[in-house]
Amino acid sequence: MRKQVAIVGSGPSGLLLGQLLAGIGVETIILERSSREHVLGRVRAGVLEQGTVELLEEAGAAARLHAEGLPHSGISLAFDGRLHRIDLAALTGGKHVTVYGQTEVTHDLMDKREAAGLVTVYEAANVALHDFDGAAPFVTYDDKDGVSHRIDCDFIAGCDGYHGVSRKSVPERALKTFERQYPFGWLGVLAEVPPADHELVYANHERGFALCSMRSTHRSRYYVQCPQDDRVEAWSDDRFWDELRRRLPERTAASVTTGPSFEKSIAPLRSFVAEPMRFGRLFLVGDAAHIVPPTGAKGLNLAASDVRYLFAGLREFYVGKSQAGIEAYSQKALARVWKAVRFSWWMTTMLHRFPDTGDFGQRIQEAELDYLVHSQAASTALAENYVGLPY
Repeated sequence: MRKQVAIVGSGPSGLLLGQLLAGIGVETIILERSSREHVLGRVRAGVLEQGTVELLEEAGAAARLHAEGLPHSGISLAFDGRLHRIDLAALTGGKHVTVYGQTEVTHDLMDKREAAGLVTVYEAANVALHDFDGAAPFVTYDDKDGVSHRIDCDFIAGCDGYHGVSRKSVPERALKTFERQYPFGWLGVLAEVPPADHELVYANHERGFALCSMRSTHRSRYYVQCPQDDRVEAWSDDRFWDELRRRLPERTAASVTTGPSFEKSIAPLRSFVAEPMRFGRLFLVGDAAHIVPPTGAKGLNLAASDVRYLFAGLREFYVGKSQAGIEAYSQKALARVWKAVRFSWWMTTMLHRFPDTGDFGQRIQEAELDYLVHSQAASTALAENYVGLPY
């Protein structure tokens, strides 16, 4: 089989890239090691930058997003027992974010791909990338019946996440990695209850960080900071709701509607970047190249940002007959990646309690938060990063 672009991974970035390329007549195949049901069962991010929404519009996959997504023009920071609202729209000339679950984005893109008759291979085993440092790369895999296949292609897009085969296929000497592990995790629950606030609430409290988020007007997503080695089994629903309310201002805590959780998990927090993001005819996209703590709501948006740059480069190659765009992909993508890594690190250090914070560190956090909400310049810096920096 021959396709112009072989895409490894059927998460949002792989599907979005495939849809955009289909729009300019470029043939793709997507290889996914998991089943379709498993991919759709992943619970992930839910806050989309305006630029991500615009890219989904360009791919023709934003109809349900506009019908069901929740536009948010602000967020609130909770500390000293009060809520402090950051007016994102007023500070950024009308920009906003949209709450719409990553699972829903994936579903919409899958439906578009299937409706167009484009090829996705699920449960592809033993995926291997070959000769991407030359002019004739190819990918091999075994289907679920154990039959081996080879796909010759012009380019390979590695959209298969942190644990995928794409980055692991790059010789170690060609990669430089940067990593920061955070000494805590996030215990998160999903529950069919209305959210405590109409916008996201980020809380800094002496007992630890908390976040009130949502997936819809009737489905809430809540998090509390917990020890790195904590176990989900130690947290009953009652214990979680009690701890969440302790970390919120009284009025917000009173607005928390409790109910049985249908998903509960602990996520470790880390910052990770691999450089460069291009190796000959292999491109790393999204989590295959970088991970950010979820505090800044940047993970899915950074993946979409990578897709935007890669799609522009490939369009220039196929339509404009120029290699300039693909040559510049890694540099352009990483410039935006590092700004998002910085923002996510800053939000994390400002809002969480670290084991070595101490009295001095705590006073610094309090001063930072106080300055942030009382300085228009500081609030604007947060707002423009949160809604998404320019491309």
